[in-house]
Amino acid sequence: MSYADTIFIDMCRDILENGTSTAGEKVRPKWEDGSSAYTIKRFGVVNRYDLSKEFPAITLRRTAIKSCVDEMLWIWQKKSNNIHDLHSHIWDAWADETGSIGKAYGYQMGVKHIYKEGEMDQVDRVIYDLKHNPYSRRIMTNLYVHQDLHEMNLYPCAYSVTFNVTKEPGAEKLKLNAVLNQRSQDVLAANNWNVCQYAVLVHMLAQVCNMVPGELVHVIADAHIYDRHIPIIRELIERTPYPAPDFWLNPEIKDFYAFTPDDVRLDHYETGPQIRNIPVAV
Repeated sequence: MSYADTIFIDMCRDILENGTSTAGEKVRPKWEDGSSAYTIKRFGVVNRYDLSKEFPAITLRRTAIKSCVDEMLWIWQKKSNNIHDLHSHIWDAWADETGSIGKAYGYQMGVKHIYKEGEMDQVDRVIYDLKHNPYSRRIMTNLYVHQDLHEMNLYPCAYSVTFNVTKEPGAEKLKLNAVLNQRSQDVLAANNWNVCQYAVLVHMLAQVCNMVPGELVHVIADAHIYDRHIPIIRELIERTPYPAPDFWLNPEIKDFYAFTPDDVRLDHYETGPQIRNIPVAV
């Protein structure tokens, strides 16, 4: 089976068996019918994926790789906060009449900052440092900008990435690793979606910086399963998993801003049946 399946199954079982419930407590999210969306949660979940060994797409159900890459590039490459620049409807519930989600996600990536090397936004700073200062311990991004929170239609969930470069003995190229920090995660709706997004990001940055992908470490402060998702999760983790797919990234692309979702592909991706109409708490 895919190692991502093993991680996902173990995490879900741990939440269901050892998690704490928010039932009856004051919670922000609501279901479409207006009732409170309660969860079973675990604090401080840490999952590690070795991208040099396999791509971490679960096979219990299909992760739509092009759609999740499109959202990642919407934030990291287009640096957009408008849903009209996105090819899916996953952000529609948080957009205003103009399509804006406020000063969130891509907006923060596009803000330029002054460094001694010049003016750059967060993405360009990461690429600059990976190429010029790969052993820096300061290569990171942060979307959780307190002064702008009141102008965000949703506070960032996956809010920070720290990049760290290592070199294996005798290796020709440096290895790019990353830590993804997430304050909150809806495990059914978003877990493997986020894992695949940031795995692709590491692959892309490694390629354009002449490195190889290493580890992706995913830190989730509040990993939760919503009450209405529990029976879906129970059925999902009892499915028979398949081997990990083969990951293809267009080797011709050497500029991060030239990537499109069509430059990413999962080959030999065999999965269980898709789950339709997952209820989403807003």
